[in-house]
Amino acid sequence: MNQSKTSWGKVARWYDNLLKEEGTYQKEVILPNLLRLLDIKKDEMILDLACGQGFFAREFYKKGARIIGSDISKELIALARKNSPKDIRFAVASANNLNFLSAESVDKITVIMSIQNIEDVSGIFKECYRVLKPSGKLFIVMSHPAFRVPKESSWGYDEKDKIQYRRVDSYLSQSKVKIQMHPGANPSDYTISFHRPLQFYFKLLGKNRFCVSRLEEWNSNRKSQPGLRAVAENKSRKEIPLFIFMEAVKME
Repeated sequence: MNQSKTSWGKVARWYDNLLKEEGTYQKEVILPNLLRLLDIKKDEMILDLACGQGFFAREFYKKGARIIGSDISKELIALARKNSPKDIRFAVASANNLNFLSAESVDKITVIMSIQNIEDVSGIFKECYRVLKPSGKLFIVMSHPAFRVPKESSWGYDEKDKIQYRRVDSYLSQSKVKIQMHPGANPSDYTISFHRPLQFYFKLLGKNRFCVSRLEEWNSNRKSQPGLRAVAENKSRKEIPLFIFMEAVKME
């Protein structure tokens, strides 16, 4: 695979501008829920793994934590360093090779909306286990794999019963799908998204000596403009989650 064609570095500035907009899911749904669940303590060490341009790292820093952010994209890390306080440490590194960190040096690790773009999940969990302190915690946020299957799920509308529903054509089968980076991009520039069922993550976490201690499902905060399908659309948004959150504790 040509890394230059699939790296998020190709759209670093576009992604940075996107997260500066108001009303994003990152700001309105993921961040407030994460801050509630992370329960950040002053001076604890948090690693934001696959941190992108540093949006979440900066928010965690505001709560008094010591922050390290890492990402494989040098372009995203350059933006993170440019736009973040100097006290936040950033590193260009693959998520399955955190050799810039010592064993048992981190209190908490976040992996936010990125694990589905990474191939070696077992390697990630192995490294997370190594760098976490005893009883340290791993926090994962991803698109809900039961309802958001790349190119195998979609919205449908039942005209007779006036119901909007989620159609899922494949779930248990793993897949590897090319995703065009953003509307209008060069079709040859893409990222790779990996679909895996929930049991994939639970099994790998257990194999790497993690115990899932908490799970939440988060839905959309958006509402439709008035119209014939607005009631059905708003109901489906409340009932069918966009994201899933997992907290896993390092076991001895």
